[in-house]
Amino acid sequence: MSDRATVLHVDLDAFYVSMELLRHPELRGAPVVVAGGLGNRGVVNTASYEARKFGVRSAMAVSQARRLCPQAVFLASDYAYYSKASKQFHAILRDFTPLVEPAGSDEAYLDVRGTEHLFGAPEAVAATIKRRVRGEIGISASIGVSVNKLVSKVASDAGKPDGLVVVAEGTEAAFFAPRPIRELPMVGRKTAEILGGLGIHTIGDIARTPESALVAKFGRHGADLRTRAFGIYDAPVVSSRGDAKSISRDITFDEDEPDGDRLRAVLRSQAERISHELVKSGKAARTVSLRLRFPPFETLSRSVTPQVTTDLADEIYSHGCALFEKAWDENERRPVRLIGIGVHNIVERARQLRLGETLEADRLQDTVESLRDRFGDLTVRRANELRSPYRHHGPDYIPPFTAPKFDAELPGGAAPEIGHGDGEDWE
Repeated sequence: MSDRATVLHVDLDAFYVSMELLRHPELRGAPVVVAGGLGNRGVVNTASYEARKFGVRSAMAVSQARRLCPQAVFLASDYAYYSKASKQFHAILRDFTPLVEPAGSDEAYLDVRGTEHLFGAPEAVAATIKRRVRGEIGISASIGVSVNKLVSKVASDAGKPDGLVVVAEGTEAAFFAPRPIRELPMVGRKTAEILGGLGIHTIGDIARTPESALVAKFGRHGADLRTRAFGIYDAPVVSSRGDAKSISRDITFDEDEPDGDRLRAVLRSQAERISHELVKSGKAARTVSLRLRFPPFETLSRSVTPQVTTDLADEIYSHGCALFEKAWDENERRPVRLIGIGVHNIVERARQLRLGETLEADRLQDTVESLRDRFGDLTVRRANELRSPYRHHGPDYIPPFTAPKFDAELPGGAAPEIGHGDGEDWE
């Protein structure tokens, strides 16, 4: 934790929609929904604030969004277009400090300690960033400033859209106290329902609840909830510009998922995205891991280290799926709350052919990557990805092949990252 309010959370407001409005200014003021596919099986990526008034939210099925807001304009996501703006956004942030921790294509954490003599106080830095994002990209950003990432995240959300909220050192608990429990990262829909049943409705209520009562209900998760309710969070801002030690993807479903085919489709999509990151960085992995969570918070991990390194999506999926089948069978094929796949022990890519192996798989993957780079991420997809495996709410919803999520856990064994996105549900 910083000893002063020097941590910024910068979040672009309704990023995809904002970018679409730059080229469709006639839609300003109208409800607009940007989705990964416009059919009924498509999923909402971002909704304008006008559409959100009707209950449309990220990760919602397009069919449901159409029912809630039939007058909305629905646009297909253009990831290549958004990616250029995302790179420009992160470049702006790095002009102020090397301590920039991306949390997605449209948000990041910064620690600006020691930069006062160059750029002024942290709130002045935040104001300058907002002006540059507006002037150079043409869209707005909301920024929270506090002593740590947790409070800054909540502050930036509280200021949306186009806000700047500064939480002075020592006032974190008071800032949190009146806020609804759903505004505290870690509290998703199910957790909120349980807390509501206990008469807990604000973050201050969590702070006033004895730790023993929360631990009895949620285990160690309950102790973490109470600590965070006071605004205490000690994970530092860590620049991810160096080499990643692992790459992982996981998804928390809105409803516990019993469908094995859908779970395998999610694993396939996660493997594709991880492979893309490995290939792009010229790396390969020695170890493949699986992460499963059953309700309410029973989490297990499994891993395998094959004889040879891999960066191929088919191989990552094959190893991950084998781990999944075994673990799921051992747990009586219960519905799954969270599923994720990761790779570890990352090394430089150096493919050595095994006896009888050809380069056909490598050539196919290179061709697919080339098509995606040239024509967009959704140009080529697996058949089972067409079933829209992203039917969930959570911070881990990332449309295929966009912002990478490095390391499922924060340095030092800290709790999972506090999430990202424009007010999306997550647990």
